[in-house]
Amino acid sequence: MNWETGARRGIRLAASAAIAAAILALYYLWLPVNHTTVALSLLLAILGLATRWGLPEAILASFVAVAGFNFFFLPPVGTFTIADPQNWVALVAFLVTAITASQLSVRARRQAAEAIGRRRELERLYALGQAMLMTGGLRPTPRDFLNLVMRTFEAPAIAFFNKADGEFHRSGPAAFGEEELRAAAERDEPLVDEQRGTALVAVRLGGTVFGSLGLAGVRLSKTVLKALANLVAIGLERARVLEEASRAELAHRSEAFKSALLDALAHDLKTPLTSIKGSVTHLLARGPGPEERELLSIANEETDRLNRLVVEVLEMARIEASKLHPDRQPHRVSSLVAGALRELEGTLQGHPVSLDLPEGLPPAEVDGDFIQQVIKQLLDNAVRYSPGGSPITIAARFAGGRLEIRVADRGRGIDEQEQARIFDKFFRGREARGVPGTGLGLSIAKGIVEAHGGRIWVASEPGKGSVFGFTLPVYKGEVRA
Repeated sequence: MNWETGARRGIRLAASAAIAAAILALYYLWLPVNHTTVALSLLLAILGLATRWGLPEAILASFVAVAGFNFFFLPPVGTFTIADPQNWVALVAFLVTAITASQLSVRARRQAAEAIGRRRELERLYALGQAMLMTGGLRPTPRDFLNLVMRTFEAPAIAFFNKADGEFHRSGPAAFGEEELRAAAERDEPLVDEQRGTALVAVRLGGTVFGSLGLAGVRLSKTVLKALANLVAIGLERARVLEEASRAELAHRSEAFKSALLDALAHDLKTPLTSIKGSVTHLLARGPGPEERELLSIANEETDRLNRLVVEVLEMARIEASKLHPDRQPHRVSSLVAGALRELEGTLQGHPVSLDLPEGLPPAEVDGDFIQQVIKQLLDNAVRYSPGGSPITIAARFAGGRLEIRVADRGRGIDEQEQARIFDKFFRGREARGVPGTGLGLSIAKGIVEAHGGRIWVASEPGKGSVFGFTLPVYKGEVRA
């Protein structure tokens, strides 16, 4: 107790004694009344003092009241002798009243103080929640949350352990050790140290543990600490979701821009390519000399290659923009395979092709041109990555309510690590070095198959060949003859 507090207590004690003495003097000197009225007045005064100031002041007033009541009003008057033992009842009544009223008053004041404290804690939690929501589209960092908590709860020191990256964030004096914060993240209940004036609580949301929060210099109940930790966890989760949403939006815009750019470039290239192709074809038809024919043939082949590249870019742009809308009709697998083989007749020379297409296969509900493009792409791959003269097998079967088509070769095979990326755009494995191509063909094939609701895959073993397969939906209507 400091000097100022002691002085206030002394003043209240003197005032309490003076109030009891004033009541005694009032009735003794100016207002003659019976003993009961005097006792009741003193009792009410002691009750008021106990309620207003507390137990020490009420007890002192009780002794002054009993002494004065005995001296001035109880026989023999003018002495402190109590002739009738029943007069001791007055002293007991005063003391019991003082103690009881003081205890009730202290309890009431304590409850009121606790209620005020709880209200302030709730107000601060509400203010913290509002501040977190007011961040809007911003993506706050753990340090931003620390500063918010520090300002809202007026904490001199605060620390946060981020379990995701193992980093420690602090504001104010270092009141917590790293091991303390790590251990607190694994605790179910907050750890409050009254002697140090610190509190540690795990920051978690559901089953996800974000880390732990430490506060120094503030007194908060465990319930409020848990609520505070939940708010911080919600804020961190919201920041994470905003970050992911921002990245997804950025990626979407980037893909849309890239698709639009590729589409525009491809269309701009297609017109001059058509003109070049027509001009070269016309010159070849006029019967040029051997040297000119060789140069024109090279230009013609390169024009065809560039044209295929433009077509692939256009197809990729349509797939990425979700603008690939297959015109689904019933088609026999045998007719789809036969059409692809006719178009690749020159390419497949030197590679015997065996077919395993059982009769009675149900028709596929697909866009015939698109699926033939997929088959041609798989056959073209088999030719490019297989030694000359090696066989290629095309097989089909009906399984699990879907049609399955496979193209197998005896080529170089694909490394297991590369198989997971073989359908990615522009990806070309180690075996593709020296083989012309853009890395778009298989990606386009995947997009076409998935646009039909199917899936495509590869199974391969280096040095023994590869098998590319894909599934197609079955036509369930009646097929017209």
